[in-house]
Parts: sequence; C-alpha cells; structure tokens
Amino acid sequence: MKKLFKKRWRRWRRAIWTCVILLLAGVAIWSGQSMKEQMKHLLTGPTDKRPLAVETMNYLQIEEDKEEDRIQQQRAFMQQLNKSKTKKNVHLRTSYVCGVEEQDMGRLSADGVYELMNRNPLWQGRFDDHGDVWLEQTVSDLSPACKRQAYMSVDMQGNLTLFDGPPEEEKVLRTFFQLDVGSMESSLPQDVVKQLEEGIRIQDIEEYNSVLSTFSDYARDMSENVMKRNP
Repeated sequence: MKKLFKKRWRRWRRAIWTCVILLLAGVAIWSGQSMKEQMKHLLTGPTDKRPLAVETMNYLQIEEDKEEDRIQQQRAFMQQLNKSKTKKNVHLRTSYVCGVEEQDMGRLSADGVYELMNRNPLWQGRFDDHGDVWLEQTVSDLSPACKRQAYMSVDMQGNLTLFDGPPEEEKVLRTFFQLDVGSMESSLPQDVVKQLEEGIRIQDIEEYNSVLSTFSDYARDMSENVMKRNP
C-alpha cells in the first residue's frame, strides 16, 4: 500500500512540476511579447512620445558601438602582444574624474602583461609609437593630487571651472558649462556666490558632485547662446 502511494505521489509531483514549468514559460513568453509591444508603441506611438524613445535607442546603440570598438581594440592589442618576443616597457595610466596618473611597471614579457591583465580584467592595453605597452584604467573618483588642491570656481568667461590650485593661478583642469550669473546671484545667498567666486575647495567625489549639481541649475541654455549669436 505504501509503495503504491509513493508511486502515485511521484506521478502527481511530476505532474505538478510540469504544470508549474509550463505556467512559468507562458508568463515569460507573455512578458516578452508585452515588452516588444511596449517598445513598438514607444517608437511608433504619438509624436510627443517618439523623440524620447528614439533618443534612448540611439544612446543604447552608441554605447553598444563603443563597447564593440573596445573589444576590437583589445583583440588587436592581444594579437600584437602574442607576436612580441622581447620584454616591453610597461606603463599604467589611471584616468580619474579629475586628474590622470601614470606609473612605470618595469619591463615585462608578454606572459607578465597577461598576468597583470588577468588580475585586473577592466584594464585596457595598447602599444604606443615606441612599442611600449600602456595599460589603462578609469576610476570614478578624484585623483590624490586633485583631492589635495582642486577648486571649483568661475573663469573670466563665466564658466563653471575646475582649477588645479586657487582660481587666481588660472590652472584650468576642466571647464563644465557657462553660468547664468544674473540668475544665480538673484537666487542664491550672497555668501554662497562669494564662496564660488573665491573658489570652493573640492576634496572628494561627493563634494565634487554636490557642487556640480548645485550650480547646474544655473547653467545657461546653449540654444540661448546660439540665438544671441544668430539674431
């Protein structure tokens, strides 16, 4: 009796799992169709909805093309490295949100370069005109040098600018956008505007993003500048 019950239970259990799998598959298929229909609606729907969808699709295509180019460049680098029979001078270049640092890694064989890249899979490799190997990485942070001496202020043209050192030294690291100074002065407290003019010390990525976010509200519209130049 117990054996008969176990056999029936195994059959029921298989039947239950079969139903569950079929149900999940049906949901997945329905979801896929729904997504496709939604995307089609975005691209072919009302005119006021279309530009955003098209812009998003174009952005995704650009990012996909960039990734494809990166893969092709990396493949070409690996092929050239495979042909190398001698040790190469190897350098590491780190690009930060603010600042760039370069480090000499010594002379390495192809196997040595492979070992480095295996330990750091996000590094990109290239050969320069002298046959040296450059390994490159991008870090979403400020470089140590920027953390020590970067300032955010306004240049002579009214652009929000990142300076290497106090603004009066005019060592520009990066220019962001032109400010609507009149609107900014009428909206923000006077001490905040004065602080920007004298230079806001930037010591970490959070402060960097905070200052950018605050003053981006007063970025002058580029189309406005075009209209002024072309009345």
